Amino acid sequence: MTRRRFIADTWTPTTATLTGDQALHLSRVLRATPGQIYDIVSNGFLHRAEITHVSEAQVDFLLHEELQSDATLPLHLLLAVFKFDHMEWAIEKATELGVARITPILARRTEKHLAQAALKRSERWRRIALESAKQSRRTDIPEIPDPLPLKTALEREQSPTRILLSETEQITTLTAALTHVTPIADTALAIGPEGGWTPEEISLFTKHNWQPVTLGPRILRAETAAIAAIAIAGPHLT
Repeated sequence: MTRRRFIADTWTPTTATLTGDQALHLSRVLRATPGQIYDIVSNGFLHRAEITHVSEAQVDFLLHEELQSDATLPLHLLLAVFKFDHMEWAIEKATELGVARITPILARRTEKHLAQAALKRSERWRRIALESAKQSRRTDIPEIPDPLPLKTALEREQSPTRILLSETEQITTLTAALTHVTPIADTALAIGPEGGWTPEEISLFTKHNWQPVTLGPRILRAETAAIAAIAIAGPHLT
């Protein structure tokens, strides 16, 4: 039977600790007791671990052998902020698909009330990523920083391969752009808001050496485009 997996809140080289909701779930729902064995992700590594102490506030583990685990997809998703329920779904599925980092972007066509509320949503997005990482049995959680203006995000981006999904691009496909990408190389992928990127934003991407690509002739919702693009990119990056 597959062991349940949790992601440690704190750790040392030989121990790991769960706190908050995770500790409460183990103690109240699973009725965990010392001596039970679980899979614990600690500092990005997967271990077989034995419970040494249980309370509703904290569950402590002794780490045993390291277990084999899948590598994170070296993909940074720059996701323009759009309707929050759709955004949450995209973050959940992107986490399941293995992306390493998701940066919420404040674009020109991000609705004003969403842009104003985005910062307060950041912690919720991180919780969604945590739960999705556990559900999909990842050994890490994608990093989700606070929302950034597009200009700031582009100035900070260091991935050698930078790909922009653009409704104005009709020739170069995502698959074609990824054909010569070295596996395991860091790649950034930008998904625009509902309504797409403005001409000024497209120019800004061009200035920072982003390659515009198309997913085909259909106009996709932002969350659909994000998941389709990750699924296409995955085999080229592993």
